[in-house]
Amino acid sequence: MNILFAVLARLPLRWVHALGAVLGWLIYWSSRRYAARMWENLSRSGVCGGPDDCRAVLRRSIGEAGKSFLELIPVWGRPLPQALELVRECRGWDAAEAALAENRGIIFLTPHLGCFEIASLYIAARQPITILYRPPKLRWLTPLMAAGRQRGQVTLASTDLRGVRVLLKALKRGEAVGILPDQVPSKGDGAWADFFGRPAYTMTLAQRLQQATGAAIILVFAERLPRGKGYALQFERLPEALPADAAAAAHALNAAVEGLIRRNPAQYLWSYNRYKTPRGAAADRPDHAAP
Repeated sequence: MNILFAVLARLPLRWVHALGAVLGWLIYWSSRRYAARMWENLSRSGVCGGPDDCRAVLRRSIGEAGKSFLELIPVWGRPLPQALELVRECRGWDAAEAALAENRGIIFLTPHLGCFEIASLYIAARQPITILYRPPKLRWLTPLMAAGRQRGQVTLASTDLRGVRVLLKALKRGEAVGILPDQVPSKGDGAWADFFGRPAYTMTLAQRLQQATGAAIILVFAERLPRGKGYALQFERLPEALPADAAAAAHALNAAVEGLIRRNPAQYLWSYNRYKTPRGAAADRPDHAAP
């Protein structure tokens, strides 16, 4: 497996993305559950201009989802300097530099949009960053993921109370942390808030960390450029602190993530089970979660 991984990592990115697009369609055709979830999440999101537009976005999303899987190989498998060369453009990094100068830390939020794995490596080439890390369900992938992510100035933190303490300490040192804001948290670690018009259990961790440290929150999007040319990174700071109320903060966070996704909906991972109900949270699930 390691030998195959190393060989594939050497392929040009355009080849990897082409193979990834094929893989995306194979997964889509082979799993009715996967295909149904992707269509339901996309069609009910409101990002499309109509049925025909929605089908066009779906076709692009199927290929983009496959790319998101296979592109991990060159991002994780190439030597760090070569992986960083995949970033062709960067917009908004001055917002991160300004926040860093405030010495209260930065909370980088990277949703399941574009190549979110390249973002942490780019940031770590410029400053230390601690990333919240959940081991994959496929155990054989764990060492590859850990080795690919934990490079440069990256530190991994587990998705438990101990990991949260690690994040808090990093912010208090004036460093950065990285979180997937649309990852479904466990019962007690989130609040119900609308996400594209449907109740989604949403993490409150970013709000709690910001309240404890005064850290800036910056959204990150690593957009895939066409024909495997690389990635364009976008950094955008939230203009205001998240509300003190947990439900209101979850709503504000989802609204910010929605705005980012609407810029390139085809590159969002619509197959992700964003609307699942964590164990024990079913009794609190509302029909509508707007504040």
